[in-house]
Amino acid sequence: MILTTTNSIEGFKIINYLGIVTGVAMNETKLSMGFSVSKYYKSVSDSVDITKEKAFQKLQENALKLEANAIVGIKVEIELANNNYAMVSVTGTAVKVVE
Repeated sequence: MILTTTNSIEGFKIINYLGIVTGVAMNETKLSMGFSVSKYYKSVSDSVDITKEKAFQKLQENALKLEANAIVGIKVEIELANNNYAMVSVTGTAVKVVE
């Protein structure tokens, strides 16, 4: 599966736009502020990375349901909810491409 933030893929032609797909994931491990700010920032970074991977996996699964072989125009939104849960939302357009 080709993933890109751009609206086209160099060397490929989009032959069919299949629809908008999303992947949303939330890390339900609450992050707590301790005595070390650097440890807190590291735990936030790790939480976002893990959650982002889950969101991208769901994005690809949803695109495969539409028989897409690429996703273009990907946008990523990352939030820390008020209860310190990391949430990642990934949206893009599922397409069929050929070389």
